[in-house]
Amino acid sequence: MTLSVVKRYLIAFDQYKWVGLATLAVTVGVSGVVAVQPTPPPVYVAAGTLAYRRPSVIFSSTTTKIQQEGQEITKDMLLDKRVVEAAAKKVNVSAKKLADNVQVKMPSKNNDPSALIQVLYKNADRKKAEAVVEALMKEMVARSQTINTSRLRETIAQINKRLPKVTQDLRETEQKLETYEKREGVSILAAQSGALPQAITSSQQQQRQLRVQLGGIEAQINSLQERLGLNVEQAYVAQALSADPIIAQLRVQLFSIESQLKILRSDLQEEHPKIVELLKQKQAFEQQLQQRQSEVLGGNGVAAPLRSADRIRVDSSLDPARQQLAQSLIALQTQRDMLQQQLQGIEKTEQELRREHATIPNKQLEQARLAQQVALKKSLYDKMQSALVDAEAAVVETTGSLTIAQLPKTDDVESNKRGLPVMLAVGGFVGLLLGGGLIFLLGMLNGKFYSWEEVRAALVEKEVPILAVLPEVTVFDSYGDEMPLALEANSPYLEFYERLRTNLRRIGDKPVKVVLLTSAAGLEGKSFSAYNLAIASARSGKRTLLIEADLRSASNVESLKIAADPLAAVEPLHYYGNISECVFLVPEVENLYVVPSPGCLRQASAVLESSEMRRLFDDVRNRFDFVVVDSPALSECNDALTLEPYTDGMILVARPGYTLSSMLSEAADQLLESDEEESHKSGPRLLGAIINGADIAVKFRNDTDEFELPLSAIGDRAIEVRSTQLPQHSKPKNKAINSKLS
Repeated sequence: MTLSVVKRYLIAFDQYKWVGLATLAVTVGVSGVVAVQPTPPPVYVAAGTLAYRRPSVIFSSTTTKIQQEGQEITKDMLLDKRVVEAAAKKVNVSAKKLADNVQVKMPSKNNDPSALIQVLYKNADRKKAEAVVEALMKEMVARSQTINTSRLRETIAQINKRLPKVTQDLRETEQKLETYEKREGVSILAAQSGALPQAITSSQQQQRQLRVQLGGIEAQINSLQERLGLNVEQAYVAQALSADPIIAQLRVQLFSIESQLKILRSDLQEEHPKIVELLKQKQAFEQQLQQRQSEVLGGNGVAAPLRSADRIRVDSSLDPARQQLAQSLIALQTQRDMLQQQLQGIEKTEQELRREHATIPNKQLEQARLAQQVALKKSLYDKMQSALVDAEAAVVETTGSLTIAQLPKTDDVESNKRGLPVMLAVGGFVGLLLGGGLIFLLGMLNGKFYSWEEVRAALVEKEVPILAVLPEVTVFDSYGDEMPLALEANSPYLEFYERLRTNLRRIGDKPVKVVLLTSAAGLEGKSFSAYNLAIASARSGKRTLLIEADLRSASNVESLKIAADPLAAVEPLHYYGNISECVFLVPEVENLYVVPSPGCLRQASAVLESSEMRRLFDDVRNRFDFVVVDSPALSECNDALTLEPYTDGMILVARPGYTLSSMLSEAADQLLESDEEESHKSGPRLLGAIINGADIAVKFRNDTDEFELPLSAIGDRAIEVRSTQLPQHSKPKNKAINSKLS
């Protein structure tokens, strides 16, 4: 048997072989191009040195600042396009060639006066190299002076650009201050009209009226509470529970059961089956009563407190007259809350009015504020005028920040000859390593299982029981859009599903009767496996039912020659509520029945969690010997987890070539963790896993010969046929049916 890693690499090589060949070809080509390059001639490197110029004695503070900034010159500034073009024009050299061969080495600390800048240039002509470096250094010195003076000119331009706006703002602020002093110079404070105190008085009057109303309502609430013997919260709970018809019906049923228990206990002991059955019914009704109480009071049992069944029965025993009083009490409480909110709003308004009355604008403070604005704008105007005069004086004093410290000198650079055979051999070896490693890396990064052995190893590592290994199915006839199934009684694939059914019977203490099939993701064969498992069970003489529980996808019952009810999607609850309408007999398979899916439903979760669906599962468990439930994938929705409590356990379906290792591990961890959390349930939650689409041999038989079809690849790869005699009516078309799976 081929090792799993070898099989994975061979499949990855078949998928990505052109990537490996391209990598090999590119590597060999690059090594050949490098090897055939001609021997380069000797190259001369001319090196010159630039030094920072110390500033001379100056009088302008701006000049000192500009000279200090000039010490921070960068390589990009020295190799500016204008510097390179000017130097190339002087020495008659292409500007692009000069830029490619020149190199500038900057000092580690630019502010060091003794630091040097080195300029290097490579050329086959010694004199040409020295001339280029000398021209470059002269242009760099000139560029340094231009940069320094351009900064000053830019500063002057910016000051002249901003000065008119600053001058205008200063004049406008002075004019505002002058106008204000003419109009309000002798005024101290401006008094408000009498509207604000009047508004405060009106607010106080409204508060008194609201408090009177609140007092009357409080008296009515107290009176009703004394008559009812309940507070507002208790009245709301009692009124809501008493008005609910479902709770009333449950109370009647509980009363009936208690009456029967009282009669039976007079003659029978507590261990008698009838008394035990009635006690179980009473417990179930009490649980329903608690659940309905949570639904009526809201919060689904989270926000509403959890009450005992006896307490709920007491709270829901209000007669119509007391219910009316409870409603009046709740209405008065609502009115009291509304008046209290109005009172709080009016009190807040009064506080705001009082704060407004206490913060009347002070005209003297306004005058001081305007004077302060004038002083600030006058200070900015004076600073800009001073800076403008200083910058104009600095233009005359500024010089360049660099000077030539040493004229260029040249050194030789040797070149080596590369051998063609050696380079090609090295390139071929490196190409093989890179190509093979790239193919292996792409195969590993894909994240899929390429063989059923890998899927089995992953499941064993997660301690998930493997119930069956199912083969990849070969199609001998064209099925069109229908799902091809093993409907023939002598189908060789039924043997594998019969083994799966037998393995399910040996799980747990009780026989597994209702199983649910799901998968980590789509296209892993869960629907196909569910259909064939149901067919195998029916062929063995078991009264079998297949339930299509994937309400988010279209039905596949056309493959069983059954037409689904088109009106089922209109009223799905009515459809599932009547078992005689939703259960169909499969004409071609004896003992097989199916509940088709209504189709794509927008409220699929609500239908699955409905009481009609629960009653359907309870009913079919008693009517049928074996029930197979086909549910959506776990990565698409939680419908499978919703349906699991109705079943005896779940089966996880995996398929080589489609199942991702990360998703399979996540699904297994989720189901195993849920299994541990719900260990009190009868029977395990995760029954095991099915490996679907495995490349294992399948024996085909006809009237005269027996032949075997071993699958030589995974997924939709070609099939190798060993026997030379195939039945005339069953010529294989090399098509894998698992490509049409949900």
